[in-house]
Amino acid sequence: MNVLDILRKALDDIGDRTAIIQCQSVSGGDINYAYYVRRKHRSYFVKVNKKIPPRFFKSEAAGLELLRKTNTVKVPNVYYVMEEESGAYGLLLLEWIEGEKTEQTAVLLGQAVAQLHQCYGQHFGWAEDNYIGRLPQKNGLYENWMDYFVKCRLLPQIQLAEQKGRMPTARRNKLEKLLVSLERWLPQQCRPSLLHGDLWGGNWIVGAKGMPYLIDPSVFYGHYEFEIAFTELFGGFPDQFYEAYKEIQPLSPEYEERKELYQLFYLLVHLNLFGETYGYSVDRILQKYVG
Repeated sequence: MNVLDILRKALDDIGDRTAIIQCQSVSGGDINYAYYVRRKHRSYFVKVNKKIPPRFFKSEAAGLELLRKTNTVKVPNVYYVMEEESGAYGLLLLEWIEGEKTEQTAVLLGQAVAQLHQCYGQHFGWAEDNYIGRLPQKNGLYENWMDYFVKCRLLPQIQLAEQKGRMPTARRNKLEKLLVSLERWLPQQCRPSLLHGDLWGGNWIVGAKGMPYLIDPSVFYGHYEFEIAFTELFGGFPDQFYEAYKEIQPLSPEYEERKELYQLFYLLVHLNLFGETYGYSVDRILQKYVG
């Protein structure tokens, strides 16, 4: 089955049987094929992948739906998700979002993310495994933030780096030293905030009237400063975002001390995805905390 056949089936299944007026390839990251599709009454954003791991698109759709139900952040509507059991192909059909930034866009984004972080769960983590980029991401439900951070965030990435040959002895020794001393920097008491989970500058877009939307989530409940630390790692968030965020959800006095520890996780992810280019940044953080 080719892409157009898959797309027509999806549109037929949601009741849109009008003719496809336009279908063109668009930028959609380095994992999936992405398309802009216009029919008579509605436009769509479509992700297609001809070889996907289990629940790849279903996890993304579930994350978007969870975020939408909070009534805090805006996300594209999910119209359809399809995954063949063999993993031969999958499709995710979303609302097409398009607009221009205004002077209030960054403020609205900061306010919305702060309000999202005030949606609390009973446990840290998430009941189902999901993905960070194209990497499988282990989850579970934990009473303690540090346990979750170590067992479901740092350790799986460390183990994957070892499998990929990206964990030289010196780096591994410093990580082991760090793991046993994390309580010096991590909060002993914090509430499980709902997090987008992969909030970098490429995972928010602008809709009508300058309204910000979040895309490509990797949801779980965690310490809100973990998310904010990642927003600072690769840029993409203006000063107005942080000012608006902190008016609703202030950062702790200890945030600057632990920020790079939180960024370490995402740098390990990038080390595993893209190679030793990110090794220097990992080593720099380890040198700062454990020498």
